[in-house]
Amino acid sequence: MTNRVLRTALATMIAMSLGTPLAAAETEPKKEPTAAQLAARERMTKCSAEWKEAKAGGKMEAGMKWPKFWSACNARLKGNKV
Repeated sequence: MTNRVLRTALATMIAMSLGTPLAAAETEPKKEPTAAQLAARERMTKCSAEWKEAKAGGKMEAGMKWPKFWSACNARLKGNKV
C-alpha cells in the first residue's frame, strides 16, 4: 500500500516537472547570436581543426591539454600575443 502511494506521488511529481519547462521553452523566442559570439565560434572551429591535426600528426608538446591549446590558439587568431 505504501509503495503504491509513493510510486503515484513520484510519478505525479515527475510528470509535473517535465510539463513545465516545455511550455516555457515554446513561449521564449530564440535569440540570434551576436557578432562576437559568431566570431568566437569560428575561432573555436579553426582551433579545434588545428588541435585534431596536431594530435594526429604527433606534433603536440608533451603534456599539452585542450584548454591551454585553446587559449593560445584563440589569442593568436584574435591577434593577441601569447
